[in-house]
Amino acid sequence: MGLWDRFKLIFNSKANEMLDKAEDPRQTLDYSYEKQLELLAKVRRGVADVATSRKRLELQLNSLSAQSDKLEAQARAALAGGREDLAREALTRKNDFDRNGEALGSQLATQQQVVSQLKTDLAALQSKYDSAVRNKQALITRHKAAVAQQKVAETARQLSAIDPTADLSRMEARIREEEARAQGILAVS
Repeated sequence: MGLWDRFKLIFNSKANEMLDKAEDPRQTLDYSYEKQLELLAKVRRGVADVATSRKRLELQLNSLSAQSDKLEAQARAALAGGREDLAREALTRKNDFDRNGEALGSQLATQQQVVSQLKTDLAALQSKYDSAVRNKQALITRHKAAVAQQKVAETARQLSAIDPTADLSRMEARIREEEARAQGILAVS
């Protein structure tokens, strides 16, 4: 391993360590949930847009069907009036409307499948998000407990490094020395 590779390894490990210390799990979780909410909103808008498109296709299909029925009625009326040329023209236009209606019907069926799948996907995403929100509180509580345990362990480590009897012994020796000095002063007087 070359000098440069070692330097990169050390730098990356130190940078990761600093980032780990700087990262607050609560903030990270909050940010993650915020992004998930934004994505859910986008998916909802997408589902609404596709549903709106499907509704437009439905309205167009209904309009084509109504126009086709009207042309059929006109063709019958033209035949009844002895106008075979008008009846033929009305039936030709009706056939055009019917072909367009079939194409729209196919598109509508596809749109309905897409909307159904998107709604299923949205429900699954919502379920995942709801589960994540429930787990968030548990994770935050675990984080707080871990931080508290670390503080207690650090304090206990610091306390174990201190010998309280050493201070007591030193103070006791000092007090004995002061008592002896006071007795010495009294004895001289």
